Parts: sequence; C-alpha cells; structure tokens
Amino acid sequence: MSGNPFQSGADDAACPAPGPGGRPRVGDALLAEGLITAEQLDQALVAQRQTSRMLGELLIEQGVVSPSALVQTLARCLGVKGCTLRHGLIDPALLKLLGAEQCERLKVIPMFKVGDTLTVAMAEPQSLPVLDSVTRATGLKVRAVLALEKNILEFVRKYGSGDVDVDEFLTKLQDSAVEVVEREQVDEGPATDLDRMVAGSPIVNLVNLALVTAVKDHASDIHIEPDKKGTRIRYRIDGTLRDLMKPPAGMHAAVVSRVKVIGKMDIAEKRLPQEGRVRIMAEGREIDLRVSSMPTLLGEKIVVRILDKANLRVRLEDLGLRPASLESFKRFLNQSHGMALVTGPTGSGKTTTLYSALDLLRGPDVNIVTVEDPVEYQLDLVNQIQVSDAIGLSFARALRSILRQDPDVIMVGEIRDQDTARVAVQAALTGHLVLATLHTNDAPGAVARLVDMGIEPYLLSGAINGAVAQRLARTICSACATKYYPAEHVLADAGLSHEVGRPFRKGAGCQRCHDSGFQGRIGVYEVFEVTPDLRRMVHAGRATHELRAKMRELGGLTLREEGVLLALEGKTSLEEVLRVTQNDDGSEPAGHAPGAGAGARKEAA
Repeated sequence: MSGNPFQSGADDAACPAPGPGGRPRVGDALLAEGLITAEQLDQALVAQRQTSRMLGELLIEQGVVSPSALVQTLARCLGVKGCTLRHGLIDPALLKLLGAEQCERLKVIPMFKVGDTLTVAMAEPQSLPVLDSVTRATGLKVRAVLALEKNILEFVRKYGSGDVDVDEFLTKLQDSAVEVVEREQVDEGPATDLDRMVAGSPIVNLVNLALVTAVKDHASDIHIEPDKKGTRIRYRIDGTLRDLMKPPAGMHAAVVSRVKVIGKMDIAEKRLPQEGRVRIMAEGREIDLRVSSMPTLLGEKIVVRILDKANLRVRLEDLGLRPASLESFKRFLNQSHGMALVTGPTGSGKTTTLYSALDLLRGPDVNIVTVEDPVEYQLDLVNQIQVSDAIGLSFARALRSILRQDPDVIMVGEIRDQDTARVAVQAALTGHLVLATLHTNDAPGAVARLVDMGIEPYLLSGAINGAVAQRLARTICSACATKYYPAEHVLADAGLSHEVGRPFRKGAGCQRCHDSGFQGRIGVYEVFEVTPDLRRMVHAGRATHELRAKMRELGGLTLREEGVLLALEGKTSLEEVLRVTQNDDGSEPAGHAPGAGAGARKEAA
C-alpha cells in the first residue's frame, strides 16, 4: 500500500471510492468536502497531464486549497491524523534517532516521544516498508501522522546539522529579542531601559521566544504549566488555547524563575500566589505584561496577560456594531446623566467597549474619572484609579470619593456588589453619566441583575439609559476562506431553515491561522435602549422576558439574530455564531459547550 497519496490524477481522483492500489483519490475528496469546485478540479487535472506533477501540489500552487486543508482531507481518507509542522511541535533532539539523511530519504521526521511510542510525521503513512524501517532504526513503537513532503523536508533540513542540541537551538533564535523596561508605577514618565536579556542563555531565549511569538500572533495570554514530563507552554489566541512549545524536562523551575524575575516577583516564594507587572519592548513597541503565579501539585503555574495597545481599538465605529445598533448606543451615551451598562461574560471585550465609549466622550471640557481593577490601558484626558483591596480602596469607597471630585463622567470597571451598585445608581440620578460593566447573559437581564442586588425598580427606572450585551465571535481567516453548506440542524438553530442550499463562508484551516480557520475576532452586540415604554416597564418591575419582547417589538435584535447577520455577511461562520450566542429565550443552544463550534464545522463540511 505504498505510494504518495497526493499523487492523484484523472484516473485516481476520489477518496470515497479508492483508486488503483487502494490509494485515496484526493480530487474527489476535496470536491466532496466543498473545498474545490468541479471546474477547479478539471483545470488542475489538465495541468497535471501537461506537467506530470502531483495534483495536490498543483492545487496548492494555484491557491485553490491550503496545505493544511489538503493534509486534513487526505488524513481522513487514510484514517490517520494529519498535521502541519511548525516549531514547538517537533523535538529537534529526536532527529538523531534516524539521522537527517535517512529522514530525507524516507520523507519522515520524528516529532515527539511518549513512553515507548514515537510519533512520526510521514509523507506516506501507509507505506509498510517505511514504517518497518523507522521501527527497526528506533526500536520504538511508531505512530504515523500525515504531513506534506515539502513540509517534512523543510524541517529535516532545518534541524539536520548533526546532533541537535536544544540549548544551541534556542540560543540561535536571534529574532526573539525582548527588552525589559522599568515601569514600577503606572504614572511614571517615558519608559527607560532597565536591562537587556543576557545573550546566549537558553532559558532567556526560550522565554523571549514565548513572549515574541505571542505578541506576533496577537495572543492575549501565555500559560506556562508544569507537567509530569516537563513544561507545557500554551497561548490564547482569539479566545482559544493553543500549544506553543514543550521545553525539555528539567527546565520548568528555571523558566518560571526567569518570568518571575521579569515580573519583579519573589522567586524564593513558591507556596503562595503572586502577581507582578512589567513593561517590555518587543516588535519595536512597548507592551504591558501582567504576571500571575499559582502553586500547583506539580509546581508553579504562570499566566502572563499581554496588554498590547496595538490590539486596542478605541474608536466606537471600529468595534463592529451595525449602523442601527451604533446609533442607538450613541444616543444613550450622549445623555447628560444616567447609567449605561455593558454586559457579558469574562473575556467578551466589555472593557474595550467602555474605553471606546470614553474615547467618544473625552475632551478638554469633560472631567472623566474611572475606577478599575486593574487599569488595563492608560487613556489621555482620563483620570484612572486602580482599586486595591489590600489598603481598603474598594469600588464603592472610590466611587464615594469621586463624587466629591466634580466628575462629569464616571466609569466603573465592574459592579460587583450592592454597595457599588447603589452608589453608581445614586450618581446616575444626581446628574452624572455612569458607565459600568455587569455580568449578565443578555442586555435586558441587566435590569433584573441590579434588582437582585437590592436596587429598587423605581430608582433604577430613573437611572438606566440602556445596556449593551456582547460576545466575541472569531472571524474567518482570509487566507483559507472557502464556501460550504451548513447542516440542516445548524440552519434550524440559526433560524435559517429556509436557506437550505445557500452557501456560507468558513475557513478551511491553514498555517497562518494555525489550522483553526479563524483569525481575529469581531463583536456581536445586543443593544437595549431604554425608551419611555421600557422605562415604565422597569418601574413596574416587569420580568426580563417581557423587556426582551418589548425590545424586539421596537426593532431591537437579540445576540443570536445579530450574530446570524454577521454570518450572512460572510464575516464568521454559522457554527461560531451558535457557539457564542444564546437562543432568544436566554437559554443556551443545544450542544453548547466550549469547542462545540469546531465539531459542528466538521459535521457541516
């Protein structure tokens, strides 16, 4: 059963029906999954007959299909796993088990070893002679995964200069320079150089690489976790955790110590949680890092929050609100007094929306004061206060003091308790515009949440101007965007049963988006503007579902409906919308769980 599965011509073109020798027919497989059209396949087959080159290679060169989509399609046909190789997925030291020359001849590369099982990327994973050769040479059990021949040879040649020393490999990473700059106090002047990383240290270079890679890939967090076999480093991109690298065993304590030194934390204290903050120079710009350590059974876990101003969009128009929703939001922001709320779960972008609102309101004639925990980004013309429970500076206490500072606009990072809620409502009733975040499932639910905190409906009805609920949906990667037809149950959940047969957009997955099909995120917004009718309903203490029904009667859309519009515009996929939004009654969609969107995409494909 040897033979390259990517070599698939006119007489060998469909996965559902194997061709001569039992090989998968890649052309028909791609066609069946909606990744190419019949016309594109015919054109590629003509080119193949003229050049005698591999069909898959031609399709990639023509930009018709991405390498990762091709690998995954063939992997499904062969019944094996497929992958796109990159730094962090391969342990360079394992190359010596076979040697670069033999790896290049067999078109294989060892990736990692767990126990006595070696995972090997192969261009021909069903070739028994190749499998036997790898097994004999290594003396290990071999688990084969499919990868492109070109991808395999690229990494064999990168790591093939004799025995690869991991320290040397890390030391050679010259593009990962990071400078730590002194930033003990958030109100200091321009940043000054504190030190440069020690050249040649593999631990320093590994931490540099993790930081620079995260910044380049627009990650929001880096997780450095202890593992039974060493260390696991992951980063969060677009709300999803992805593996970055697995340093060799024995390096965890040194990596943690290096990060704690950067964050100005106590490296000797390993039993208690710690927090640190530092500003670094990376990619030619200043980036704030928040470092948090937590003791676990296997050692300390570090999470680094990356606050990159380059990722902060403060113009309200840039957030992604539809024109009608944007106008509604602006109307209740431009009131001289009252309360404007932004609601949603942790990590849904509420603080960014508040900063955008402040950007609209700030000016030399307006006194804006914020109370935050913590202050994430510093804004010009805005007085920002960071709460500190250690010294008794709570949200409520800071708010009471702010009212004596002649404020025009007050921003409260989060309403967490009754004291904060009551002071914020009183401020809104006494001539101040109050912006705040709250944890609720939808915008009308903000009313019930404040009532639950002990705010009387008659007070709330006079204070609240409106609320915005939001979620973040991943946007389709432009490099691998393709058409597809969602499954009928997906269309039904989205309220689009009448759109059966209509093509939608999704990402096939490529190296640029780490095979996720998504790159970047867009906000999904539900805007609840309190009209006179709704104000009377709030005063009467009407239930959330009644407020929601009235909002829709007045032309407002729910989160689910707003998200579906984004999918119809081709900005995200229907499955992603279903994953991040709720049904109109506020209940979670069927099968709603982290990662459910990915499974739904596969099923729809």
